[in-house]
Amino acid sequence: MYFRLVCTGILLLAVMGTFSSGFAQNPQKQVLSLEQAVVCEDIEDFRPVNPGLAFSIENGSIICFTRFAVISRETFIWHRWYRKGELVAEKQLVLKPPQWSTYSLIQLREFDKGPWRIDIVDANDQVLTTLRFSVIE
Repeated sequence: MYFRLVCTGILLLAVMGTFSSGFAQNPQKQVLSLEQAVVCEDIEDFRPVNPGLAFSIENGSIICFTRFAVISRETFIWHRWYRKGELVAEKQLVLKPPQWSTYSLIQLREFDKGPWRIDIVDANDQVLTTLRFSVIE
């Protein structure tokens, strides 16, 4: 009887150890749902104004706006701005549950004309989406 109780206790400890270590190694998976991502000229009332694919250099700046419908826990994203394939700016932005909108902005210079892209990247370095646009005369 004593042997059976000891064996049962050891088995129980082994199962509990496996069960609890599984939680320690696999924390709650982050859930993000990107609802909107646009490049625009301005933000008013936390909404994008004049989204588009081509922007005049005369605007002076360009904004990348992102809205997340579902965020399971506080995290961050990156807006990575590329001009002609070269990374020119990285903006780290915080996201808070349950939903969040954020944006980043760059100032335009005369030599910024040409093709651009913005990668929206999560905290695990996974690209959520890519936005493409051009800066023109």
